[in-house]
Amino acid sequence: MRPVKATRSLLSLACVLLSILLVSSCQPASSPTNSTGGTNSTGGPHKLAFVPNNTSDFWVIARKGTEKAEKEISGISVEFRAPADGTAAEQQRIIDDLLAKGIHGIAISPVDPANQTAMLDRAAATAVVVTQDSDAPTSKRECYIGTDNVAAGRQAGELLKEALPQGGKVMLFVGTLDAANAQQRYQGLKEAIAGSNIQILNVRTDNTERVRAKANAADTLVNNPDIAGMVGLWSYNGPAIVSAVREANKLDKVKIIAFDEEDETLSGIRDGAIYATVVQQPFEFGYQSVVMMAKILKGDRSGIPAGKQIFVPTIAVKKADVEEFIKKINSLRGRS
Repeated sequence: MRPVKATRSLLSLACVLLSILLVSSCQPASSPTNSTGGTNSTGGPHKLAFVPNNTSDFWVIARKGTEKAEKEISGISVEFRAPADGTAAEQQRIIDDLLAKGIHGIAISPVDPANQTAMLDRAAATAVVVTQDSDAPTSKRECYIGTDNVAAGRQAGELLKEALPQGGKVMLFVGTLDAANAQQRYQGLKEAIAGSNIQILNVRTDNTERVRAKANAADTLVNNPDIAGMVGLWSYNGPAIVSAVREANKLDKVKIIAFDEEDETLSGIRDGAIYATVVQQPFEFGYQSVVMMAKILKGDRSGIPAGKQIFVPTIAVKKADVEEFIKKINSLRGRS
């Protein structure tokens, strides 16, 4: 039989050990944002994702930017996930899948920011979330990287005034006006043409459906025979508009302003069918988004400005500039 004193000492030691085990088990697991170096808490690479809002050629260039960043930064992998139908519902499915796989960072261009805020906040609870191209400023995203879309809209408006110095009726086209970038470009364009003789008849939406985009342009030409200008606010709208105008034999009567650098848009500028396009820099969206997420996951938020918005400037491309621009953009696309 053990002495009472020895038994009490053993019991005290057991209580201490049990307390240590209980405290240890209650400690939270390290989140990706608390990791150091280039790997996550499990020792593997940080898993990042880039989620655009559709499958247009615009995002091919952005993808090149993500690939460049992935090659330069050790300890990360980048998955590119584009919604095939360009809807908020499809983006929701993609985000759900990424979160289920334990993604550490997501750079997303939300289709419908106001109604996707809850989704973004849920994602931000377990991963670093950056918005790019289209912002959701009321969400818990770390920052926005992309175009100052109000400024880009103003630039398009100035080009429209150049193309239509006497004014005239114009129609605008975009995938959806729910997206912040569409709303802001529209706002900037209206600001730029205020006081001119340019009259905006309406904004036609197409839900990112290219066939519908062309049909909208064709319907406009039929229903408004005196239309003087047509503006496409998203990348595929330019090609849709110029195709409809060409088929209606009205290239000499309708001035077209586009956004971005799809092949048909650049060809249209070179041929004189499109007056100009406002070009963003999607390569930088992809590159800077991945760089930013990687830094945040290492605990470095020094690159996030007070306003939590990093603007990538736009460029106006007209006929005099288009050949040089085509060479540059084809290099980014990996074409000869």
